[in-house]
Amino acid sequence: MSQHFKQDIVIIGAGAAGLTLALELADTHRVAILTKADIREGSTLYAQGGVAAVLSDKDTVDSHIRDTIDAGVELGDPEAIRFTVEHSKASIDWLVEQGVPFTRFGSGDEYHLTKEGGHSHRRIIHSADATGRAISKTLIKNALSHPNIQFFPDRVAIDVVTTAKLGIAGENRAIGVYALNLKNDSIEVFSGNHITLACGGSSKVYLYTSNPDTASGDGIAMAWRAGCRVANMEFNQFHPTCLYDAKAKTFLISEAVRGEGGKLLLPDGSSFMHKFDPRGELAPRDIVARAIDHEMKRLGINHVMLDISHKDENFIKEHFPNIYKLCLEYGHDITKKPIPVVPAAHYTCGGVVVDQHSATDVAHLYAVGETAYTGLHGANRLASNSLLECVVYARSAAEKILNSEAAGLDISIPDWDESKVTDSDEDVVIAHNWQELRRFMWDYVGIVRTDKRLLRAKHRVDLLHSEIQEFYANYKISSDLLELRNLAVVAHLIIKSAMSRKESRGLHFTLDYPEKLPNSQPTILTPKQ
Repeated sequence: MSQHFKQDIVIIGAGAAGLTLALELADTHRVAILTKADIREGSTLYAQGGVAAVLSDKDTVDSHIRDTIDAGVELGDPEAIRFTVEHSKASIDWLVEQGVPFTRFGSGDEYHLTKEGGHSHRRIIHSADATGRAISKTLIKNALSHPNIQFFPDRVAIDVVTTAKLGIAGENRAIGVYALNLKNDSIEVFSGNHITLACGGSSKVYLYTSNPDTASGDGIAMAWRAGCRVANMEFNQFHPTCLYDAKAKTFLISEAVRGEGGKLLLPDGSSFMHKFDPRGELAPRDIVARAIDHEMKRLGINHVMLDISHKDENFIKEHFPNIYKLCLEYGHDITKKPIPVVPAAHYTCGGVVVDQHSATDVAHLYAVGETAYTGLHGANRLASNSLLECVVYARSAAEKILNSEAAGLDISIPDWDESKVTDSDEDVVIAHNWQELRRFMWDYVGIVRTDKRLLRAKHRVDLLHSEIQEFYANYKISSDLLELRNLAVVAHLIIKSAMSRKESRGLHFTLDYPEKLPNSQPTILTPKQ
């Protein structure tokens, strides 16, 4: 027998997007938040730079819109971009009301704004160099104290339950979620009037990533299996500067370091970014990542250097206290010498297609944050627009839910059926496939692509998908198996999207089609029904 939980709202994920939605709804709705691990673990926690917003009299909405369109290489949705930017100040005001401690000038009321790559103005409001941590800590504290919000940690969502999957005629709508309880290996059922996927991105599909282990594309894969379209999956952003240190694993060096004068150098101390773009270190991330990748391959080196040591020591410690502290723990004093850095998979610009209220193609199923494709990012994400998108679209989703009628369905979700599965004695298959998938995605579907590499990747993912489905159908599920299953779906979507784009644009660069097409459209994939 599965344990059943009934709530008004079920949210999968506790990052900035999921928590914002929960707090906006909790005064009138009972909210369940499922997290794969500890409730504090997620991509928001590791976001360093800040939140882009029009907050200065010297800045304008139109300027922020232009920068976003330019960074997205004219593939962003103009309506989505304007909607997001026009709601940027209100979103910051909301975060301030929640108690997020953004950095101010001295002891005054004016907030310190920084500048990052691709921005024409200083518009990044931040909390030192750990903005995501400050937002996460504040919103979690508020959510934990709210009587209508209940957290369910150590739950791995398996699939969204829809009326179509249950064979119920009429409009296909989401009514719940099956989830694996990692504490006792039982399958639980969570039902609700509205289901929201706030699971983050899918960068774990690559061998090297700046993301936490939870970013395995679960929300995108579950939405695809539920019947939702996905878009622009070929555009995976590689952060140019992840600390090159085996012990550090996923620590990225914020874009703000380059924004405050950090220089990228080769081993001989020479700079190189000016050869690739007149903006140098402040070029958009895709250009910087490709430039580093090019130099590493040309010289056969494992990393390049990022140097901020020419700035005053107190300035560095004040502006980048966490980066300074952590780098020092690994033996890198950034006030005295350059930092070794490499690109790493960082952000999923595509995702589940949603409207302006974060609604998907399946009724009562929402997607927010990195799981969603809103149209904001186009072919490349402008730095610090991601946290802004989380808050803007989560609040918009809450507005729609609050203004909609309580359309509950009295449908009993059946227990999870494990009657025909057995315990596996071949977990080595999961481990092997896991490593193989992430390796060929890095080698064949990484920063620079070719038709031949993509075709090789497609052949491998097709075979892996068959093996994984056979394993899933016959053996009891585990967290590793569920993540591998989702990563295989995401890999398939990325490869299929990349193969369909016959040009180089933004984060998708292919040697076979190095030029941009004059008229380009988003890549939208529709699942077979």
